[in-house]
Amino acid sequence: MDTIKLRKNELGSLRPEPTMNEQVLNRFWEEALKNYDDKPLQIVNHPEDTPFPHMKVSKVTYHGYDDTPIHAWYITPASGISTKKTMPCIVTFPGYSGDRGLPERYAHWVMLGYAVFAVDVRGQGGETGNLLSMDSGVVKGWVTQGITDMHRSYYMAIAMDAVRAVETASQQPGVDSDKIAVVGGSQGGGLALLAGALNAKVSAIVADIPNMCRMDYGILYSVSSLTEIAQYIKRFPEQLDHILAHLAHFDMLNLAPRIKAPVMVSVGWKDTVCMPETIYAAYNRIEANKEIRDYPFSGHEVNEYQKREAVLFLERIFNGE
Repeated sequence: MDTIKLRKNELGSLRPEPTMNEQVLNRFWEEALKNYDDKPLQIVNHPEDTPFPHMKVSKVTYHGYDDTPIHAWYITPASGISTKKTMPCIVTFPGYSGDRGLPERYAHWVMLGYAVFAVDVRGQGGETGNLLSMDSGVVKGWVTQGITDMHRSYYMAIAMDAVRAVETASQQPGVDSDKIAVVGGSQGGGLALLAGALNAKVSAIVADIPNMCRMDYGILYSVSSLTEIAQYIKRFPEQLDHILAHLAHFDMLNLAPRIKAPVMVSVGWKDTVCMPETIYAAYNRIEANKEIRDYPFSGHEVNEYQKREAVLFLERIFNGE
């Protein structure tokens, strides 16, 4: 057997033990989600000018975890809503420190006749702020905010923001609420998996090189956002166990069995940010229909080939194949 096949077998056999009891985790999320069931989304839509005649764009805000207004684009084919036919909707999340960009970033989805709901992540590179209060210091970046307090945790906030993004998308005019996909890469891929695990309205997931998988391993070895948590623990080593217990609530290693929608995951074997040992650990615990795309010679990137694979995957799901 050649080295590539050996590595594939090794990754496919990765099954580290969950870091949190499944029943305790489910009770936590059932209560957290119930607490937000009746909280108004406070959706506001404003038409936005675009130089592209075949695209219709609105700027949308909705209230996230703590009433932070989350900014998003709602994009459709220019004739989409007037046909009185509903469309599949792609809910997208950006990578760490990124933003939702300009609407034309999503032209390939619009060309397929889909709606797009493109979301900022609070406090990062987009228009969205962050109303979370801070009672303690943080390491440079965002993810250590509230790292010792579940109710003021940045991870808790972005998780509920993502859940409510799906709710908001489902209420946009022209959206087929039975055909909502969540899509993203890196941080966006992690949020896509998280939204799929926590919101039953998600009907498909594309998670490219996702983070938030096997997070304790990532804190030790990743070279990106999780290094912020490593630096925090370096300063406060007595907080290690408490922080790991906190992160377990958002770790897709633990949440993977909650996913019911079909999933496509991609992984770069040379990725030092979202390492294959983290992605496969979560992927192997997903019980829903799933597909994985391996790129043995890719790092932390989503290539054009994979972008097309995602398109073909969602076409099959939306067409009931």
